[in-house]
Amino acid sequence: MKNKYILICSLFFILLGSCKEEFLEVDSASSVLIDDYYTTEDRIFEALVAAYDPLAWTDYAWGQYTQLNLVSDVMSDDVFVGGNDQGDLPFLHKMFNYEATPEIVCSDLWTTFYSGVKRANAVLEYMDDVQDISESNKELYIAEAKVLRAYYYMWLWKLWGNIPYYETNLDFPYTTTQLTADEVYEGIVTTLEDVIANGGLSIKTTSENTGRVSLAMTYMVYTEVVMYQNDESRYSTALAYMNEIIASHQYILNDDFAGIWEESGEWTKESIFEVNYFSVNGGKDWGSAIGDGGTVYPKLIGINSLSGSDDFDGGWGFEPVRQEAYDLYEDNDQRKNGGILNFATYAAQTGATYEGRYQDTGNFLKKYLPRANGNAGYAGSADMNYNNNLRVYRYAETLLNAAELLARGVSGTGSAQTYLDEVRDRAGVGSITATVDNIIKERHLEFVGEGKRYWDLVRTGMAATVLAPNQYRKNTWTENKKHLPIPQAEMDSDSGLTQNPY
Repeated sequence: MKNKYILICSLFFILLGSCKEEFLEVDSASSVLIDDYYTTEDRIFEALVAAYDPLAWTDYAWGQYTQLNLVSDVMSDDVFVGGNDQGDLPFLHKMFNYEATPEIVCSDLWTTFYSGVKRANAVLEYMDDVQDISESNKELYIAEAKVLRAYYYMWLWKLWGNIPYYETNLDFPYTTTQLTADEVYEGIVTTLEDVIANGGLSIKTTSENTGRVSLAMTYMVYTEVVMYQNDESRYSTALAYMNEIIASHQYILNDDFAGIWEESGEWTKESIFEVNYFSVNGGKDWGSAIGDGGTVYPKLIGINSLSGSDDFDGGWGFEPVRQEAYDLYEDNDQRKNGGILNFATYAAQTGATYEGRYQDTGNFLKKYLPRANGNAGYAGSADMNYNNNLRVYRYAETLLNAAELLARGVSGTGSAQTYLDEVRDRAGVGSITATVDNIIKERHLEFVGEGKRYWDLVRTGMAATVLAPNQYRKNTWTENKKHLPIPQAEMDSDSGLTQNPY
């Protein structure tokens, strides 16, 4: 079930999303210095809620469609970009071909994630002014803000590597030193280590707080950055965190893989972290894309001119799944048709029809297709308010993280074979030997369309071999493609930035 605690609206959200202001410039007796506003728990909680808001902006906020799994997977080997032609969302086509430019890149994510950083920093900045908060809640809110900041920086780091990094919000002229990717990594990982050592987080949130940071979610972010960095010095710690999640028995795999992706599959015991979207009274609109409500991503990847389906709404035909990805699976693997819709099979069952668009394969990402009535009760735009939550971390990834670390020879408890078998048993396929290569292949099968594959290929050194030309991709991935070009608007606004050699 979705808990929409992130519905609190306040003028101060706007303040936190803009450049820092010293006060509200309103000529009235009720004007208040912003430094004097955050003095109660209710008000600092407003700031914390505001720090969560950018999580939901990645689908479409400032004019680009940038849902994180989409942006990641178009650089991988499982999907095409689709749409009408190469001029339709050109930044995605450029990224697909490893020819992004500072002018044509997923620049909106830079804006979104730095907005998140600023809002998280604001919670930390004003917390000492709060007079009526218990120590436990103060500890909890600080921990949440730090983890959110680390999560936003993690994405900036993975996408751009060498970025400005700051833990206190900037004053005019709002510039700071650009750090190397390794320095940014240290900032992220040490922040998470501080939270884990000193925070007040529980391994799992209560049902009324679904969508808020948990200790398990923190462990997953930590392990993701450590494994992406190939930081062997921290592997044993990451493994211990994965084993702690497993030993908690707070998370289990869903029996039905396909059911994970239905509304009834949100925040089940497999889910460690999701980004909440909702349709009822969802107010997102083309003129208010960062409002509360649903997501446009399902519409974006929906089946073009779909007719005769009682299960799905139609859409715009982006992100078709490659036939090679569909063919990876054994026929009895739950994940084959539980996560991917093969239209030929579906048409034979239902009589449904559609019209293919550019790069059409006849395979669609069932995990996030717009369900029929999935935008029921919307108040804004019908297209922008689908209720498909974005699944960020699932327990299956915990098991595969632990299995991989053990297979790499990291000392710790647990069995790589047991963990791998648990994932494959749920899928309905037999056991295979728990080698590192087999576990990476299993991650590929488990997470098609979830934005994991590209980063796995980069961190394992496989990208330059696997990400080669195909019928639509002209270029081969090379090491200098690891970090995208910094958006030109950022380069223009800060003469101290050095462009990535993309």
